[in-house]
Amino acid sequence: MTEDRAARAAQRRWESFPPAPEPLPYPVLDSHTHLDIVAEDGGDPATQIGAAAQVGVDRLVQVGVDVASSRWGVACAHEHAAVVATVALHPNEAPRLADLDGALDQIAALAQDPRVRGIGETGLDFFRTKEEGLKPQERSFRAHIALAKAVGKPLVIHDRDAHADILRVLDDEGAPQTVVMHCFSGDEAFAAECVRRGFVLSFAGTVTFKNAPHLRAAAALTPPEQILVETDAPYLTPMPHRGRPNASYLIPLTVRALAEAKGMPLADMCHAISGNGDRIFGPW
Repeated sequence: MTEDRAARAAQRRWESFPPAPEPLPYPVLDSHTHLDIVAEDGGDPATQIGAAAQVGVDRLVQVGVDVASSRWGVACAHEHAAVVATVALHPNEAPRLADLDGALDQIAALAQDPRVRGIGETGLDFFRTKEEGLKPQERSFRAHIALAKAVGKPLVIHDRDAHADILRVLDDEGAPQTVVMHCFSGDEAFAAECVRRGFVLSFAGTVTFKNAPHLRAAAALTPPEQILVETDAPYLTPMPHRGRPNASYLIPLTVRALAEAKGMPLADMCHAISGNGDRIFGPW
């Protein structure tokens, strides 16, 4: 866990988890979750996995943010058939490392594991990283792009306040065949640029927030074959439970919001998301 995430977790006072929503008519995946934080906060990942399955979320992508969480995710994916992993250094982690190259080498070694199905979350974050950290952050991002292409696995991108620079670096390096924009946070114009490049937009609980009409507009213009859904749990809990801890079993709330934004039948939205998950991350 990065220092920022560890500090926020230490300050957090968990309320009870929200009640389970109505199950989905067809199973989908959670394309981005952090079961390692659940474990560090004293929760049981197996319980979270089981609760998700009860509402039709039968596959989870456990996402790494540093060497330790990436290694944990690989082990979790080997232990639980419903879980696959991604591995990476979070953009806020890269500037903190005394030996960035050594950490990147460890990520590259983990990336060879067959239960690792993506490289991420990597990218750029101009919200938390200060000026002096931007160069190592971009160097790390470029290294992850090269790794994704070398191992032939999807690139999962963290983008915070860095839309134009994300596209600049990807265009400069040449994007991997599959790029997933984790927790898409842009407007219609940025969504159109990502869609034009063939990227996949993954929408989190933020798409349900009242103050996020731009996200619903972005979802509306995104073709169904370029949409994923995620929790980023334990963060970004969808409405009406914003502010409470998030978990994969709450995905149905976000899927229903996406179906409404796109004017699609719920079952069709589920089929699209499920098929995209299998195509992008491979069979579980």
